[in-house]
Amino acid sequence: MDEGKLTELLDSVRRGSREVAEVVEILKGWPAERLGFACLDHHRALRTGLPEVIYGEGKSAEQIGAIFGKMAVHGRMVMATRVDGAKAALVRRELPSLVYHEQARMLTSCAPEEVPARGRGVVGVLSAGTSDMPVAEEALVTARCLGNRVEHIYDVGVAGIHRLLAHRELLQSLSVLIVVAGMEGALPSVVGGLVDKPIIAVPTSVGYGTGFGGIAALLGMLNSCAPGISVVNIDNGFGAACAAAAINRG
Repeated sequence: MDEGKLTELLDSVRRGSREVAEVVEILKGWPAERLGFACLDHHRALRTGLPEVIYGEGKSAEQIGAIFGKMAVHGRMVMATRVDGAKAALVRRELPSLVYHEQARMLTSCAPEEVPARGRGVVGVLSAGTSDMPVAEEALVTARCLGNRVEHIYDVGVAGIHRLLAHRELLQSLSVLIVVAGMEGALPSVVGGLVDKPIIAVPTSVGYGTGFGGIAALLGMLNSCAPGISVVNIDNGFGAACAAAAINRG
């Protein structure tokens, strides 16, 4: 439950549009609610500014659907990450109002466009290659669901540096940049030499054998010669978006 949802509930009691008993029933599972297979942290958004998010990998469609149902009572936007298409289809049979973002592999309780923008600026999401787009899309959808305006620039890796330089004006206008790259992970360093904004680098597992599933990109980003670049874990577009939202919070 975020501050807006709690305010809405309390205001509805003040206006008389909800009975006290009804709101008590809603808040009965707050701040934490046990489902047997999960313990939901309804207080997290109020405490940290970021809501609890369902990690879909390893959970059944039934578990994901049950968590969605409980969390939707306490928050306007509910997100599930790492949900494949087959599992998403099963969840949406029971909850057809959910939105599936195929490339990002995410389920959301509503379209990100329905979330009021609250960031002070615009978050940028860049991908080095088309193969990095699933991770970039996870970052993009998450950032929008957290109330940020987002611009994306895809397939601008260093093998064709002119593609990136064509967007210099847009790059300078952004408040924070999420830069996603696999292979040798060079793109964040290049971007770091062009802008004076916070950069969150995301290594992906895209690459050939000696990329070691993203370790080469991760080490390259950690050893960047451009100062001030923060690095999240391999393929962690979600974590990068949460960091960007915290930086961009108005």
